[in-house]
Amino acid sequence: MERPRIVGILLMGILVWCCMATSANADTKMIYKDSNQPYNVRIKDLIGRMTLEEKIGQMIQIERNVSSPEVMRKYFIGSLLSGGGSEPTPQASPKDWIDMVNEFQKGSLSSRLGIPMIYGIDAVHGHNNVYKATIFPHNIVNRIGVVTALEVRTTGIHYVFAPCIAVCRDPRWGRCYESYSEDPKIVQDMTEIIPGLQGQIPSSYPKGVPFVGGMESVAACAKHYIGDGGTTKGINENNTVIDNKGLLSIHMPGYVSSIRKGVATVMISYSSLNGVKMHANYEMVTNFLKKNLRFKGFVISDWEGIDRITSPPHANYTYSIEASVNAGLDMIMLPYNYTEFIDGLTYLVKNNFVPMSRIDDAVKRILLVKFTMGLFENPLADEKFVEQLGCEAHRELAREAVRKSLVLLKNGKSAYAPLLPLPKKASNILVAGSHADNLGYQCGGWTIKWMGFSGNNLTTGTTILTAIKNTVDPTTKVVYNENPDAEFVKSGGFSYAIVVVGEHPYAETKGDNLNLTIPEPGPSTITNVCGTVKCVVVVVSGRPVVIQPYVASIEALVAAWLPGSEGQGVADVLFGDFGFTGKLSFTWFKTVDQLPMHVGDPHYDPLFPLGFGLTTQPAKAQ
Repeated sequence: MERPRIVGILLMGILVWCCMATSANADTKMIYKDSNQPYNVRIKDLIGRMTLEEKIGQMIQIERNVSSPEVMRKYFIGSLLSGGGSEPTPQASPKDWIDMVNEFQKGSLSSRLGIPMIYGIDAVHGHNNVYKATIFPHNIVNRIGVVTALEVRTTGIHYVFAPCIAVCRDPRWGRCYESYSEDPKIVQDMTEIIPGLQGQIPSSYPKGVPFVGGMESVAACAKHYIGDGGTTKGINENNTVIDNKGLLSIHMPGYVSSIRKGVATVMISYSSLNGVKMHANYEMVTNFLKKNLRFKGFVISDWEGIDRITSPPHANYTYSIEASVNAGLDMIMLPYNYTEFIDGLTYLVKNNFVPMSRIDDAVKRILLVKFTMGLFENPLADEKFVEQLGCEAHRELAREAVRKSLVLLKNGKSAYAPLLPLPKKASNILVAGSHADNLGYQCGGWTIKWMGFSGNNLTTGTTILTAIKNTVDPTTKVVYNENPDAEFVKSGGFSYAIVVVGEHPYAETKGDNLNLTIPEPGPSTITNVCGTVKCVVVVVSGRPVVIQPYVASIEALVAAWLPGSEGQGVADVLFGDFGFTGKLSFTWFKTVDQLPMHVGDPHYDPLFPLGFGLTTQPAKAQ
């Protein structure tokens, strides 16, 4: 009787062991790595495996200069960025960038769960410059997004901090050139860049869910939420005082459209809304953006944005962490002090100041974007797009954008005697001005360097002077003098002159400007040249500037904004290869004393109103 009992016990033991082994296999199966599973199933599986340390790591974005593959692995860092001051070395090739990004990514993939990082780039602010301040058809905006995404992907980067959908209500603001318009409807229309950057969202796609379609697309970022363009006197990072109706009708429409188009992320503004720092504004971030607008992507801070919750910045960092994360921020652009943040947030969670549910919500949103992008399936960049970086087709699109963005504000002493288009064949023409032969000035801030640069050595492109020389008849003599005196102009026997002046490059607070005058020697050049010979003045600036004192002496006036690398687009319309079509998306004031000033204001008396722009027809072959 003893033998059957022993056999029975052995059989039961084997059965229990088999069940345990089957259960262990089920536990070790990485469901989150199965691309056939729905996103929510993959996220649930992955979140269930993550420690608090791994979750907090996903919420961190740090600068590449303080990172390494080992840092990515050890601290489970969720994202890297190249900030405005993190320009590449001059000799860096696209392959060098791809290799660098991949080395960081391999660090992330070597961590316990192998969660890929997402790499963002700050320098895309400048992509607004080439087509801002002009009312564009959707088609070209979308095409610009497609090309921008390809050029970014060429360097191995997945994520761009664009578009800036600020509604600039005062041109004294130093970031006004990042804004498309003072008119919320125009800004809303310009969100058509998002499907260009991220791919066209399917009609059946759920509203509010981020969409990034394929390896040729990038995650986009609508910014800076909210009211950044409405601060008092245009002071950067200041306070926007506005009632609910104004907020919803002026500053919110762009976000509604962006979310409908599947934007992956939203960046929070440094500014305050009616005295409440946006980085700590639970009502606007969690209740309105996430709950009311049903945004399902992730919310990211601006650079050291949570530090600036306190004054002075970083005065009470533990409070800043608590206030920002509890307000609903999901990823924090630190970008340096990651161990301090990790320690602080870990303490806050373990002591119940930040609930674990808030951490899980943040991480789920970050993972959703990563799964949507296909980063788990294709984490490493390859070189298949390298030949497209700066290719002729992309430059041609930029050139088209330039010529369509130019706004003709004056053309001749009367409508019956236009100066433009200029004749290509003339005996002797003068080109003058500080901005005629300066590629850095054409590009403005956020180009290569945070504050931009002066000169022609840091990027490839065509200056306006070179474009003019390329366009005129070979027999036409082009004389360039940056700042000629009146006597030089009088004695030159010039058929006409082209004067190119404007603002020097700037970014953010350094661009705040209460007087908005063109810096010298620009005004002197206008006076010396246009007082002597018939001239066209081309203004290179990120916003309307003071020009009224000179208009009477100017024969023709063109707002060129920041044309970037493709100065040939300026010559295309000056000489009539294409006609002027651009319209102002900003009111051009007479004096700064009028500011702020918008359509419908009792004191609305502009030099040139919103929507103004003269047109010309292409010239017949000369």
